[in-house]
Amino acid sequence: MSHVVVTGSNRGIGLALCQLFHARGDEVTATCRVSSPGLDALGVDVFTGMDVTDEAAIARLADHVRDRPIDRLVLSAGIMRRQTLGSLDAEGIREQFEVNALGPLRMSGALAPGMAPGSSIAIITSRMGSIADNTSGGSYGYRMSKAAVNMAGKSLSHDLKDQGIAVAILHPGWVQTDMTGHSGHVDAETAARGLINRMDELTLETTGSFWHAQGDLLPW
Repeated sequence: MSHVVVTGSNRGIGLALCQLFHARGDEVTATCRVSSPGLDALGVDVFTGMDVTDEAAIARLADHVRDRPIDRLVLSAGIMRRQTLGSLDAEGIREQFEVNALGPLRMSGALAPGMAPGSSIAIITSRMGSIADNTSGGSYGYRMSKAAVNMAGKSLSHDLKDQGIAVAILHPGWVQTDMTGHSGHVDAETAARGLINRMDELTLETTGSFWHAQGDLLPW
């Protein structure tokens, strides 16, 4: 049984990941700002008040799991603020950087020192952060923040390799969640199953790669 810590776990992909990890027998610590009926019903360890932009909250989480080494850290918390060139909102862009890029980096920096060789970190990102794959423009803050976290994940894969910690950078697909207005191509459970498959396959030889949940390598 592995101890899995998941951020953004009260809904969407994060909740689906918690459900699947719990169903297969993993010990789950589900973190979120505010819980939800679906999360409460799982009967897992729910750590609320978890804002990935708040270093004090991250420190409380590190203390909360101190005696239970983390085998898998899944960084799923994220936000999207839709913006066009004609409706730029600098504060909204900064907010997306704080949550989507700095959040996973802060979490990794705080929790990785207590993780053992053979453990892993999974960053749930988006192919919208791929420069090569950008064929439509727009979504400035979201695209920029996801490109930034992709770079952070790549750097983490180098910095943590000697510690025996592998890092996966994962795109879940266009998922039917609140973030997408439920307009996606796959449901959250299907996306979560694909993500877990990629996490299970991760090794130190493939650390730092950018994968689609379905198994395809994605361009940077």
